[in-house]
Amino acid sequence: MADMRPLREELQATLDARRDLGPEYEQALVESFVERLDATIAARVRAELDTQGPRPGKNHKSSTSALIPIALGSLGLSIPLTAIAASAAGPAGLVMAWLAIIAVNIVASVAIMRGR
Repeated sequence: MADMRPLREELQATLDARRDLGPEYEQALVESFVERLDATIAARVRAELDTQGPRPGKNHKSSTSALIPIALGSLGLSIPLTAIAASAAGPAGLVMAWLAIIAVNIVASVAIMRGR
């Protein structure tokens, strides 16, 4: 585990400053410390990810390219679905059909992106 001394020193300095400045500066001091803590955590995460290297078997390009057939298929099916829904149920059917098409595309996109 990384050396916690600098973080402890910053916390102690924040507490000392709060004691010196009073409670009216407490919010600003806490926010400042949290920002430094966030930066420290982010740096540690980046360092850990850099040591692990790229993830094997995860290809962003192949995941994104899987969306193309779904988009084209839904567009191809939307033409007859639009005609059937509009003639059978009018504008309400048309809206329902397109909401269903949009929902299918969103669900497929989310599923594909989670899999990458």
